[in-house]
Amino acid sequence: MKIRFLTHFTTKMASSAKKPKLSLPIKNESSTINVDDFMKQIHKKREETAKSILDFNFNKSRIRIISQEQMVSDDCEGIVYWMSRDSRVQDNWAFLFAQKLALKNKVPLHVCFCLIAKYLDASVRQFHFLIKGLEKVAADCEKLNISFHLLEGSGAEVLPQWVIDHKIGAVVCDFNPLRVPLGWVEGAKKKLKKDVPLIQVDAHNVVPCWVASNKQEYSARTIRNKINSKLDEYLTEFPPVIKHPHSSSFKPEPIDWDKAIETREADKSVGPIEWAGPGYDNAVKTLKSFLDKRLKVFATKRNDPTQDALSNLSPWFHFGQISAQRVALCVKEYKGKYTESVNSYLEEAIVRRELADNFCFYCEHYDSIKGASQWAQKTLDDHRNDKRTHIYTLEQFCKAETHDDLWNSAQIQLVKEGKMHGFLRMYWCKKILEWTSSPEDALKYAIYLNDHYSVDGRDPSGYVGCMWSICGVHDQGWAERTVFGKIRFMNYEGCKRKFNVPAFVCRYGGKVHKYNNLMEKQKKK
Repeated sequence: MKIRFLTHFTTKMASSAKKPKLSLPIKNESSTINVDDFMKQIHKKREETAKSILDFNFNKSRIRIISQEQMVSDDCEGIVYWMSRDSRVQDNWAFLFAQKLALKNKVPLHVCFCLIAKYLDASVRQFHFLIKGLEKVAADCEKLNISFHLLEGSGAEVLPQWVIDHKIGAVVCDFNPLRVPLGWVEGAKKKLKKDVPLIQVDAHNVVPCWVASNKQEYSARTIRNKINSKLDEYLTEFPPVIKHPHSSSFKPEPIDWDKAIETREADKSVGPIEWAGPGYDNAVKTLKSFLDKRLKVFATKRNDPTQDALSNLSPWFHFGQISAQRVALCVKEYKGKYTESVNSYLEEAIVRRELADNFCFYCEHYDSIKGASQWAQKTLDDHRNDKRTHIYTLEQFCKAETHDDLWNSAQIQLVKEGKMHGFLRMYWCKKILEWTSSPEDALKYAIYLNDHYSVDGRDPSGYVGCMWSICGVHDQGWAERTVFGKIRFMNYEGCKRKFNVPAFVCRYGGKVHKYNNLMEKQKKK
């Protein structure tokens, strides 16, 4: 079923009640945090690693040759990095490999981003974060004598002709395991001239997805050692992207960045978030704040939604505006000081995040009940006709109008901040399974809500989070119960044992709504 934009469901959220004394929620990082020296230290490490990518021993297993052609034509007039998932200049293996080809062939380097009008259930919130981040990328490229081009349409539609028009010798693209971006790459491959190599680089994962495993892994337990055993080889410093010595013979078309946002086919009622600014600089500011203030309590407080213990970096990770590998390198430096927290964070940022990519890459049905293990499909089907205590419509979920004030508060946080605490996202998602008429509806609603409101929606981690909660992916069977079957259960009382539920509810103003079964009334009509 196609879900239309629910514009009118986002405007009447409950206002926050007076907040009790507890750890502050995510917000704009203080402008007094001096990150200049921190950024200079990071760049100094790049320069100490190598003068440029030509002086660096690039690990060739990071790349996959998508085309049959592997050699760059001698008479080409440029190399292009087709940027998509990883919207940053530095600490980007795909960008670095593209510069390596351009330097070797002594030709200009170009960056193209192909901007589509609509992407799944993304709202203007996500497009704003993406496009404003790209504006910063374009400015950084200009300083490095690298041309940045914003093309209207998918890469499969507009890139091949652009490559022909400008006599480009090779296309380097980054890696995304989701079906739509994979389709763009496949479409571009079919339309590119046969003598133009198309090369994919996994610039998102520390260990390239196809290197970590050649199959769908069952759980974190089965992939953990496969990844950790390769970190000595792959968790390395980056060389710098340098000022490019070969200038382009043509200039990029001027870009109206605000118009690019305004012309997207996206729900404009779900606007930009305030606590996180797009772009690499803002990501580094948040990283430094995490290292200075929150990392020390990450191990003990990360599952408490009333505490400010998370890195809060997921928006920048999703859009590739900061490298997870760079963050991991910075966090590792604190291992002697905060051993447990560092280990816990690296498990989340590397193993769990890359497990999500593994699932989406090797499982065709990563967003469907069909993608669940057989035991999970069977138990959900066995309990398909169990009586539900409550059944809510998508509209009621959007408006946070359930009988559960904790669930409603979590939904309000999602709508207002574009982010939900990770522990609560599990509870939130499992309750959707409990309060819908079928597991198919539950998964569809959960994915829609996450993709529409969360800045980091439409992401492998988001799909796997929904699939874990509703379909038992990367989990095991538990004691059988109504509706859930053997899927892991979570409830309100369990949350009360974990954290101060009234404090969280008070912060976001979720109210208990009288249960009104609209679906049953509609059926009777």
